[in-house]
Amino acid sequence: MGLAGVVAFAWVITRLTLRPEPGAGKYVHDNTHPGQTLRLYLDQPSVKAALLEIGGNIVLLAPLGVLLPVLSNRFRGPLRILLTVAFVSLCIETVQGTVIAGRAFDADDVILNTLGAVVAYLLIGRRVARWAHRAT
Repeated sequence: MGLAGVVAFAWVITRLTLRPEPGAGKYVHDNTHPGQTLRLYLDQPSVKAALLEIGGNIVLLAPLGVLLPVLSNRFRGPLRILLTVAFVSLCIETVQGTVIAGRAFDADDVILNTLGAVVAYLLIGRRVARWAHRAT
């Protein structure tokens, strides 16, 4: 489950995040101010749209909070998950903001992606990693 899971997850994330969004160009703006996009989502009249945007970003990298500690004991601990996933998310957002048409860098995405992975680690990842490392 460890390495194969991470590779499969990386492929899925690449397909979801690093594809151009044709026609989105004039509607896409970089956000380097934490909280700005969150306020935009929360100010929308549709609660469903806000929940989808915020929830989607929380869930997007959450599996890393489970997969990484299973892969290696080096990834055990919420601070290590936080730093690793923040780096991964920052890389994704940087590529989106500089290379991918119709995509933009968003600091709030980095925060939400990282939050999701840390919560997943705290709720599930610790237990699964202990079980996986005992089984080997």
